[in-house]
Amino acid sequence: MKKTNILITGGAGFIGSNLCEHFLNKGYAVVCLDNFATGHHKNIEHLFTNSNFQLIEGDIRNLEDCKIAVEGCDYVLHEAALGSVPRSIKDPITTNDVNISGFLNMLVAARDAKVKRFIYAASSSTYGDSEVLPKTEDVIGKPLSPYAITKYVNELYAGIFSSTYGLETIGLRYFNVFGRKQDPNGAYAAVIPLFVKQFMNLENPIINGDGNYSRDFTYIDNVIQMNELAMLTTNPDAINTVYNTAFGDRTTLNQLVGSLKEILSKYNTQIQSVEILHGPNRAGDIPHSLASIDKAKKLLGYSPKFSMKQGLEQAVDWYWKNL
Repeated sequence: MKKTNILITGGAGFIGSNLCEHFLNKGYAVVCLDNFATGHHKNIEHLFTNSNFQLIEGDIRNLEDCKIAVEGCDYVLHEAALGSVPRSIKDPITTNDVNISGFLNMLVAARDAKVKRFIYAASSSTYGDSEVLPKTEDVIGKPLSPYAITKYVNELYAGIFSSTYGLETIGLRYFNVFGRKQDPNGAYAAVIPLFVKQFMNLENPIINGDGNYSRDFTYIDNVIQMNELAMLTTNPDAINTVYNTAFGDRTTLNQLVGSLKEILSKYNTQIQSVEILHGPNRAGDIPHSLASIDKAKKLLGYSPKFSMKQGLEQAVDWYWKNL
């Protein structure tokens, strides 16, 4: 029987490399496309000895690279993007090129290669200035950053490719994903790995604002589960749509720091006395984010395995061993 082939774009990044590992372990053949702008060889080098794994170094902004990567693949899991709201505010042109032009290239390549389904990383930033909580998929506001615009345009393009060309698409609106392999370094590091690294170095984490902003922090294994459900669903009502990909609970930044201190203090008691600093709110940040996961539960059978606290314990353990 022919192996199922999956193309994972951005497969050397945080989420992509975890997806590569998961699907290889499940016996799939995996092609990883990455230009290593934000991904790392170290995330995937242990996969090179697996005969079912192929790395293509290329850029989604190059249509030919996309066509080569998608050839013979049954499914595309499109993770490649330039993340970070602040990065998009500083450099909207590159963010647009990668997240919109690159996305369109991948849709065209997937359509032409007649892949079965195109599953892509959408974003909770699409909810913009909508103050409705919890966030439900059919109610969004105005985008608050160039990044948010690009991720909303992705959804619009996916919808057009479904209705016009018959390409099956599913968008997964990720809510503040965290976990093993998320990079704690660089100007645009996500808050959890950054704070973990700072605590481990006995440095003072800086919270933007008073710490009462809240997020639906979502552990990587819940995201892997959603990608697999989206790929394998045979429910016709479950395709050509978008889903919140989250745990369905919210945590303030103050609560997050408290939990991190508590968990990390088991490794080093000095961390308990590290002082937290506060800076100004960040441009483009929404105050609160909380997902309704009812749609994913109903149509995909989603049941998140890890709460935020359980995920934090796993993530901290990984960082302690690997940083």
